[in-house]
Amino acid sequence: MSGRLGGKSAFITGAARGIGFAFAEAYVREGATVVLADIDLDRARESAEKIGDGAHAVHIDVTDIASIEKAVAEAETKTGGIDILVNNAALFDMAPIIEITKESYNRLYAVNVHGVLFTMQAVARSMIRRGRGGKIINMASQAGRRGEALVAIYCSTKAAVISLTQSAGLDLIKYGINVNAIAPGVVDGEHWAGVDALFARYENRPLGEKKRLVGEAVPFGRMGRAEDLTGMAIFLAGPESDYVVAQTYNVDGGNWMS
Repeated sequence: MSGRLGGKSAFITGAARGIGFAFAEAYVREGATVVLADIDLDRARESAEKIGDGAHAVHIDVTDIASIEKAVAEAETKTGGIDILVNNAALFDMAPIIEITKESYNRLYAVNVHGVLFTMQAVARSMIRRGRGGKIINMASQAGRRGEALVAIYCSTKAAVISLTQSAGLDLIKYGINVNAIAPGVVDGEHWAGVDALFARYENRPLGEKKRLVGEAVPFGRMGRAEDLTGMAIFLAGPESDYVVAQTYNVDGGNWMS
């Protein structure tokens, strides 16, 4: 098949919208078959229909290992096997340290850390059984590179993603499975309405002001878009990255240098 990912199959969590959907579109354009895995199955189906041939939808709850394993098995049936995993599903929340709740902590860690680890585990087992190696891409964040006064839990979950990427990368490369990560900066999308509202609450700002300020602060001159990340996602999924192991790449318009 034509394209840089011709003949490959990809499994993307949180793919019904945003970055996950953009990756799914890009992978299909590059010749891959894609499974859009999301807790919102109806929206995942709508998104798969928008992409057209080569896109399938399955339900997944990344906080539930049985759901992860079922989704992976369904993806194997639909595609014949998984060559590429993108661990994209994530949640955001924020609060000052003295106001963080156990509910918020548990919810973010269940999706952002548990979800990444056990989806990676299930897909890695599938790749090892198949014996053809594979590519695993975890979605980290610039928030995983440093703390933020109001974003302690989210920042710590993304730091955990970077660490898991390093450990899994070193462990799985012996099976021909490359594990790497992408650390976006501030990426525009429908989720930013909720993020902006939280900053408005805790920083006593008018709605929309925080979003404007963070966009202006990006050295590139604007917030990122999901499409800005697809080039790195294609690179890490394709053969050009075969010698890249356990790395986290910043794609953030110059916000962070490491």
